[in-house]
Amino acid sequence: MAHLPIWTRFKGDRGTKSNPIPGPHLSMAATTAPNAIVEPIRPKAMPVILTTPEECDVWMRAPWDEAKALLRPLPNGVLRIVAREEDKEMR
Repeated sequence: MAHLPIWTRFKGDRGTKSNPIPGPHLSMAATTAPNAIVEPIRPKAMPVILTTPEECDVWMRAPWDEAKALLRPLPNGVLRIVAREEDKEMR
């Protein structure tokens, strides 16, 4: 099940250091149901992550009927947990 995109206001600069564009800016992230790796950490949703240039092109240029197929969780083996909250205290 895909969720609607989440829009948030970003108040910092974007662009390059030599040519910053001051905020506020709107930033969007689409979410979907979590995969088995994310669900124990965030059971409600995970971000939609595009992993190839082809997927990015489809998202930006294809008709919605084709692009919306990208609103899905990554396969379980693609993500890996590298740290947990309790690990932060050990650093």
